[in-house]
Amino acid sequence: MLDILFEAPARQEARLTLDARLAHLALRTQTVLRFILPDGSVRPFSYKGDPGPVRLDPHWWEAAGVFTLSGFFHILDGIDHLLFLLCLVLPVRRALPLISVVTSFTAAHSITLVASAFGLVPEALWFPVLIETLIALSIVFMAFENILGTRSRRRWLMAFGFGLVHGFGFSFALSESLQFAGSHLFTSLLAFNVGVELGQIAVLLVLVPTLALLFRIVPAVGGAIIISAALAHTGWHWMLDRGETLLRVDYSAPTGGDGGDLMTRWLLLIVLSAAAAFALQLAFRRLRILGSEHESPTVPSSTNRPEDR
Repeated sequence: MLDILFEAPARQEARLTLDARLAHLALRTQTVLRFILPDGSVRPFSYKGDPGPVRLDPHWWEAAGVFTLSGFFHILDGIDHLLFLLCLVLPVRRALPLISVVTSFTAAHSITLVASAFGLVPEALWFPVLIETLIALSIVFMAFENILGTRSRRRWLMAFGFGLVHGFGFSFALSESLQFAGSHLFTSLLAFNVGVELGQIAVLLVLVPTLALLFRIVPAVGGAIIISAALAHTGWHWMLDRGETLLRVDYSAPTGGDGGDLMTRWLLLIVLSAAAAFALQLAFRRLRILGSEHESPTVPSSTNRPEDR
């Protein structure tokens, strides 16, 4: 193990970028950096390996670009988030139900993602493991929903509820990156969320036409059941593995502030989530009314087609 202390005083005011490229020096490298701003405030950095150029005091557009790309690639790398998204859209064929479930999922995970960045997440060891277990549970739940074919008109509400959980999952990836936001916390949060949505849209642009083509070849109901069974199997094993880890962690009280203050913030989150769900309900009800006004009265109805959900 080798520790190196290096100081570089700035001789004039400038926006500095660090690209040390130290990872090749050892099997594992950890860089700890203290950037002292002209006003005397300290901005700490801590990262492993080579993250690329590190802008110590970025412009807002530089931070926005970095976090947009980070959000985009995070959703593409998050296989559990992608499988849940597949569960959501798998039995949906019509535009309005598709819009409702995707919009609900997006709104919900945006709420908890932003709330987490402002210190809502408990710093106890059990919380990330609990969220990862619930994410696996969400895959199992929605997969069985598809298999049973309940045709729930509240599917958007399920997407919203589980979206709150997935938002906490997104926040774990974001928390380590916020050190690179400089003084642009809100801009970086917005950019990361935009990146996640762009990645989600990219996935849907591939996924929805692919499913439509697949269900022209195989029966829609049977195909949806088979795919959902495979998703349930995968989610079940993830849930068991993460559940075992959850049973072994230390269940200490959350740290990071006064307990009463934390409870107040959780209550605020619940109120905001309920308000968002109510607003979505009103919007979807309005969309259904508009959609029914344009539907032909001669179109026959079916009983168990997945596209009617």
